Amino acid sequence: MSGIADLDARLQELHRLTAQTPLYNPVFQLALELSRKIETDQMSLDDIEALVAEMECEGLRARAARLDRLLAPLAPEANDRRLDALAGEDDFTTFAVRWQRPAAHIVFTAHPTFLLSQAQADTVAASASNGDFSSASVCAAPAARDTITLDYEHDAAMAAIARGQVARDRINARLFDIAAARWPKKWKSLQPMPVRFASWVGYDLDGRTDISWATSIRYRLQEKAMRLAGYAAMLQQDEPEIAARLERAGLLAGEMARRFAADLSAPQALSEAANALTADHPDKLVSLGPVIAELEEEARHGGQEVVRRLMVATAAMRADGLGMGWIHFRVNSSQLQNAIRRRIDPDGNLNLASQAALVRMRELLAEVKPLKSNFAALAIENSTAVRQFLAMAQILGHIDADAPIRMLVAECEQPTTVLAALYFARMFGIEDKVDVSPLFETESALEHGGRFLDAVLAEPAYREYARKRGRISIQTGYSDAGRFVGQIPAALAIERLQGRLAEAMVANGLTDVSALIFNTGGESMGRGCHPSSMADRIAWQMSPWARRRFARAGIRLEPEVSFQGGDGYLWFGSPEIALATLTRFAEMPAWGADTEAPTDPFYRRTDLSLDFYRAIRGVQTEHLASRTYSRAITAFGLGMLNDTGSRKSRRQSDLASDRTMSLRQIRAIPHNAILQQLGYPVNVIAGIGTAAESNREELAALLRASERGRQLVRLARAANALASIKTVAAYGELFNSAYWASRPYRGDEQHIADACLKLGEYLTKDDRAGVFRRLASRLRVDSMKFHRLLDLIPDEAPLPDREHTRRSLGVLQSLRLALFKHMFLRAVMVPPFSRANDISREDVLEMFFTLRVDEGLAQLRRAFPISFPSIGDFSVNEPSDYPDSSATGYAQIHRAFIDPIARSYALSLRITTAIANEFGAHG
Repeated sequence: MSGIADLDARLQELHRLTAQTPLYNPVFQLALELSRKIETDQMSLDDIEALVAEMECEGLRARAARLDRLLAPLAPEANDRRLDALAGEDDFTTFAVRWQRPAAHIVFTAHPTFLLSQAQADTVAASASNGDFSSASVCAAPAARDTITLDYEHDAAMAAIARGQVARDRINARLFDIAAARWPKKWKSLQPMPVRFASWVGYDLDGRTDISWATSIRYRLQEKAMRLAGYAAMLQQDEPEIAARLERAGLLAGEMARRFAADLSAPQALSEAANALTADHPDKLVSLGPVIAELEEEARHGGQEVVRRLMVATAAMRADGLGMGWIHFRVNSSQLQNAIRRRIDPDGNLNLASQAALVRMRELLAEVKPLKSNFAALAIENSTAVRQFLAMAQILGHIDADAPIRMLVAECEQPTTVLAALYFARMFGIEDKVDVSPLFETESALEHGGRFLDAVLAEPAYREYARKRGRISIQTGYSDAGRFVGQIPAALAIERLQGRLAEAMVANGLTDVSALIFNTGGESMGRGCHPSSMADRIAWQMSPWARRRFARAGIRLEPEVSFQGGDGYLWFGSPEIALATLTRFAEMPAWGADTEAPTDPFYRRTDLSLDFYRAIRGVQTEHLASRTYSRAITAFGLGMLNDTGSRKSRRQSDLASDRTMSLRQIRAIPHNAILQQLGYPVNVIAGIGTAAESNREELAALLRASERGRQLVRLARAANALASIKTVAAYGELFNSAYWASRPYRGDEQHIADACLKLGEYLTKDDRAGVFRRLASRLRVDSMKFHRLLDLIPDEAPLPDREHTRRSLGVLQSLRLALFKHMFLRAVMVPPFSRANDISREDVLEMFFTLRVDEGLAQLRRAFPISFPSIGDFSVNEPSDYPDSSATGYAQIHRAFIDPIARSYALSLRITTAIANEFGAHG
């Protein structure tokens, strides 16, 4: 077995043996064969690295090809023709209305999904753009990972938005040309906005404490400087005087950003920065209204080419304002409740969920008067939620007075919380510019969200506010929902909640305002929500059924979708990709709905579909409540995963707590990433087979006849095509003491016999082998039932090279298992610690078995140092014969044990990236 092709062929041979012995595990067997070659020096870690690099390259190529397949065509000229075909309306009013309504609001979010280095992302994007998927093209970037900081994430988000803006400008220019040719007397009144951009990177405080108010102010100033420089460049040719004015305003914003990047902990330093920002200045610009009016006046008289360029610039200004787009602040509902409690319940006796609290909240809202605020008030405020409102007030007052700001409230389940947000917005005089948006994501929020919406929209103060803003804003999230109730039940629950919003708006006489619904990405099968097609991606986040509920009620829908982290930004990774992405949205607007479409049988046959939903959710809930599932998923902690973001993936814990780690200690994205790495996306597949068991034929007929049902099946098939229960079982065998004790039984591995016996003895008290076996058995029973259902439903979107992909994943998993075996063997071979230490050898071994490898290595390096003072460093007069040649350091221990462990683990993390690329994203 000298190459990937040999490993692939060997895995095929081993798979055939499962026909003879059903419990036979080809993945683990291949790992054993590789392990034996490593331990007998027939294969070196250099050889393994070459194999990993080859598989890493294959994953990148698969990713580039998938991006091309989902977005095709990518050639700019082809997408220009697609736009021409879309712009076929004969009536100018129809044309203008169509293109002045964004096909979607696109939000660039962060969180830990920066799987690829920037260099790798660039090569994948370039290959998808030019259609060259060769190794030389896709795999040119080194495998070294980037250090991911908040600034890194913000820079990446801004680069993605900038490419999106260029693509939007191209679309707008084409629309103006079409309008000028068809309606020469009307075209100058066109104000297109095919898409709107936003970002929460640097403004999202939910689940993190490392973003200060000054960070958010600095980022908003940086974004203002970037955007003004872009506007100036657009106008340089035709309006040099206005361009120069905008350029000066951008330079001033950049200077202010640098001031807020400094240490502002001293009152004097903050005062100087604040005074500089708030002072009058001839170059200061806080509204683009006058500039837009000036450009429109100029456009009345110029020729078509000049006017088109000016109007493309004004269209961009209307969409983005004095920034790279709109911004989303985010806090947790508990932060808002803590802030309002000081005013509504200073003695701490009132239940904020009670009717009494709601009555008191109404009184507070009626009494509140706007208060002036400044940066000093912001600096001394100790409430996180109030700080956010103070920061928004300063942004609206001194940076951009036009662009509204979203206030996302996570885990928002009480009407009092929404009214508290309105209270603070009114208190700081920004109620007319802030969209308060509760997030529905937890099990409880989805379960009771309909009643929550009914209660909030029934509040007179809220209805008044909604009419002032012209919209009602909510956010529906798949992260925690997809983790705790399963991906498919989450999608169906979110869909019903969206429908309930339409009903609540009708019931409360709010059909005259828009419904802005922010739908974040999906889980486990990647941040793209649905892997089959762009049409499925767009429809997955907000189904045609939900859209029709708004259309039939006469409610204007403003759908908003997320592109998250490095995985999401790849959809804007080059000018060609960005244009293709926006063109697909233009072809399939996220608000589009055929109100005359017949009712999908999935919604008509609720006797079947609701039972199906509840049964899947029941299985998912059982898994989450199961000690077996929790222990298996947390068996390696987060040690299988690369660092993919600036936000921490889990809370801190000690060694002992790893054995009892709750799934709620791990955030949603890494939870789903672990499922990918263990080889089975449980929260997509599990439960479907069991749910169908009692009524399989009738349910299959419903799913075949229903577009929504077929979409659910396409998602499940795509996950199943990459799933391997044998792989799940193989990881449990790493902790099987009988395996280690028996490995040297025939006497042909005597050089590692003592190490194997130590592992066998140590693992007799470990529970993980049994845990993985029980989980694999449960998954297998459900999977067999699932395959019986799939046999009755045609495969509408068969994955290309499905079997090759499955074998590639099997080879990757076998390679990683072999590396883990090498690590475990080397760990128990390390000599007893020769220096006094405050941590036991058993603790260090447990660090390696839970893949807290860096911590374990740190302890070994501390116990066996190779860098310490030399006697030659001292100027001592008295001679010494000691240390002699026998008193050497620990370089040999490092070479034999510590370095191989470190290198094996580093290679395993590269395998992590390769596996995630086959799934299409990290988590």
